[in-house]
Amino acid sequence: MTEEVKEKEAQETVDPAVSAVPAKKRKKKSKISLKKGIAFVNATYNNTMVSIADSSGNVVAWASAGKAGFKGPKKSTPYAAGIVVRALADFVKQSGLSQVDVHIKGVGMGRDAAVRALSGLGLQIQSIKDKTPVPHNGPRAKKVRRV
Repeated sequence: MTEEVKEKEAQETVDPAVSAVPAKKRKKKSKISLKKGIAFVNATYNNTMVSIADSSGNVVAWASAGKAGFKGPKKSTPYAAGIVVRALADFVKQSGLSQVDVHIKGVGMGRDAAVRALSGLGLQIQSIKDKTPVPHNGPRAKKVRRV
């Protein structure tokens, strides 16, 4: 067979509906350069989430224990918090982030481990703020059960 016949056969075997749809073009992620940022650590009883934002509060990178591959009760452990911060290490190195303000929220076990892991990455921690919500009086208590 000649080359022309082979090309015609190849074109006929391709579904015309599939070839008519143009391929989606993905946008390239622009390189972000940060010198100073904010690290938000949300440590709950069930998970540990860390997000890094620029100084105006726009989140540029995030990671969680669930995203890192932990399941069940292991997500809230201090070890998982350290792994979560290490998952953000490549972003920190690429962006040139050197100083962070840390905002901690929650009462989980991964609070301290996340802050220690952030300093272990070579980041200079400017301040640590605890923004854990504390009830002032809470809802009305249940009435006493009479038996």
